[in-house]
Amino acid sequence: MDNKISTSAEAIEAAILPRVHEVHSDPEAGAGLTEVPKKLQQSDEAKSEARWAYERLILYIQNFEKQLDAEHEVAMGFVGGDAGVLRIEGMGYFDPDIVTFYGTEGSGAKTQLVQHVSQMNVMLRALPKGKPEAPANRIGFRLASDLTGETEETPAQD
Repeated sequence: MDNKISTSAEAIEAAILPRVHEVHSDPEAGAGLTEVPKKLQQSDEAKSEARWAYERLILYIQNFEKQLDAEHEVAMGFVGGDAGVLRIEGMGYFDPDIVTFYGTEGSGAKTQLVQHVSQMNVMLRALPKGKPEAPANRIGFRLASDLTGETEETPAQD
């Protein structure tokens, strides 16, 4: 048992730091998000809702991509509308409350979705690669390296 006494400020800071907890029906699935990079574990009262959403979505995208084979790429299905499926080619935010997604839809048309954080419901999907002869695009790793300021290598694909 931890008997450490915290100040009020430490307790408040600990309460807002990003934590993640997931449970899956298959204990061997290993599909859940299990770690938050140290840089993102630091409290930052200046972060907007948009930036918090942007950073957490990147972690989920990156984790989803780790589970894909070499023939699939990540896409998003948007819940509650007719936006359809968007092959993710970029993502950003506009403080204080807008997140935007860039990509292409099934027909190949360029697409940008601008969404308020309170309306955001996304479903990550695996789609066959857009160009079968090219390596799978792993946007999550580029987005994550932008967050941490470190160069991250795309993992080897199966």
